[in-house]
Amino acid sequence: MTEKSWRHCPGCGAVVYGKRLARQLGVCPECGRHDRVPAAKRLEQLLDPGSSRLIDCVTDGGDPLRFQDTSAYPDRLAAARAATGLTDAVLCAHGTVHGHSLVVAAMDFRFLGGSLGTAVGEAITRAAEAALADRIPLLLVCASGGARMQEGVLSLMQMGKTSSALAQLDEAGVLTISLITDPTYGGVAASFATLADVLIAEPGARLGFAGPRVIRQTIGAQLPSDFQTAEFLLAHGIIDMIRPRAELRATLARLLAAAAGQATEEATSRVSPAVTDPELLPAPDPWELVRCAREPSRPTTSDYIELLLDGFDELHGDRLGDDCPSIVGGIGSLAGRPVVVIGHQKGHTPTELAARNFGMPSPSGYRKAARLARLAAKIGIPVLTLIDTPGAHPGITAEERGQAVAIAESIRLFSALPVPVVAVVIGEGGSGGALALGVADRVYSFAGAYYSVISPEGCAAILWDDRCAAPHAAAALGLTARDLLSRGVVDGVLPEPAGGTGNDHEAAAAVVRDAVVAALDELAPLPPAELVARRRTRWRAYGSDRVLSTVEG
Repeated sequence: MTEKSWRHCPGCGAVVYGKRLARQLGVCPECGRHDRVPAAKRLEQLLDPGSSRLIDCVTDGGDPLRFQDTSAYPDRLAAARAATGLTDAVLCAHGTVHGHSLVVAAMDFRFLGGSLGTAVGEAITRAAEAALADRIPLLLVCASGGARMQEGVLSLMQMGKTSSALAQLDEAGVLTISLITDPTYGGVAASFATLADVLIAEPGARLGFAGPRVIRQTIGAQLPSDFQTAEFLLAHGIIDMIRPRAELRATLARLLAAAAGQATEEATSRVSPAVTDPELLPAPDPWELVRCAREPSRPTTSDYIELLLDGFDELHGDRLGDDCPSIVGGIGSLAGRPVVVIGHQKGHTPTELAARNFGMPSPSGYRKAARLARLAAKIGIPVLTLIDTPGAHPGITAEERGQAVAIAESIRLFSALPVPVVAVVIGEGGSGGALALGVADRVYSFAGAYYSVISPEGCAAILWDDRCAAPHAAAALGLTARDLLSRGVVDGVLPEPAGGTGNDHEAAAAVVRDAVVAALDELAPLPPAELVARRRTRWRAYGSDRVLSTVEG
């Protein structure tokens, strides 16, 4: 069908002029349905004009089994090649996106359903090797019905081959991105498609190991109407984001810039506003301070992200089946420096607070945080954590899913990250739920925030046998910013705007920006091994006879 002809949308039934559909990048202007895109057209849509250079990486896998069903396998290959003009189901190319270099391997579903055979496995592997050789990111555009059965177990082996190639990119610190298009199933879904650092899906794209028909026929299950769609996968923590086709290039450009360590603006130095002498701080009433820290008007992590960062892309999910709403994180640019930001998320209204579980993370939240921290370490960019939680979620499901293990693993991971880590207590710093994001090179607290081994109410219930004794417990716990600074738990205390951070979000964000940028200016030049050694020395000192002030020097 030519571009000038009228097209019938399979999604909504609308009749759309072909040229208009082409201008929309194959997206129906009526219902937003994303058409399948040939590999060559996909390269054209994603890469800068004139930048694409094809990589000769598709080989002829032959006919190892002399396979024949209703047609001989060589005949099927010949027909697919004649219909598509491709040698096999993938095209690989060097190119740029907004000037950022990368290697792209784009699959084409028209070629035998984008099935994974030896030629496709070889092409994906060579693309990964090309990205490794040049130390530039790899983008995988995935579309597949699964393994190529006509090649038998050799097709199965391509899952291991391609996965091994991506492992090498992990070891080398090369960013990998997977663009999930409709459909992506079977051996491709269970190998390179889901092993990338960032998983982006087009709206409505389906991804899974077993297809719905196989599941229904095998176990007789009734499936949800949105089963295995991008929207379903996002809600279940499997993918990072959904992006309409028109937004893909901009999203890729931001991720590629972060991986290259390239700023979106000229970085500027800041003078830290943090108070480092506890004698310069007032001695507030501890219970009133706790109430201040819980004030719903205080900026949340999402508020700070909006005020602090440029070009932020939130990354979702623990890749294990859940996306905890109590922790948010992603990649953005802070005063010209790419960073990963991770923080507890509450809300301002009762509805928002309930939706975010009052900022009490489940194990999946900490596993999401750990995944994002590992990504920061891989591509070599700093981490900023924003702490605001009464504590990790106490519940049966959380315990069943390993709450203690998730917190412990997060603490261990942050202690060994080879990149600068700055933590800011913006509200409540409750127990191990807070510490899971608090193992850092620099730790700051707002003057109106608190950090404690347990909530005052919990302490009162256990030691006083009376929750009403919470004010007494607050006074006994040494949880004020002044207390924290005098004991070396925090490196500095951030002053609050008149009336508290909830009274002026922009002023509060400016204080955080200046303190964090000043800290990163000091930390960024340090070699990774020295960063880790200093961080471990810092944490080794707590409770010993060592003087914390010597840790930084």
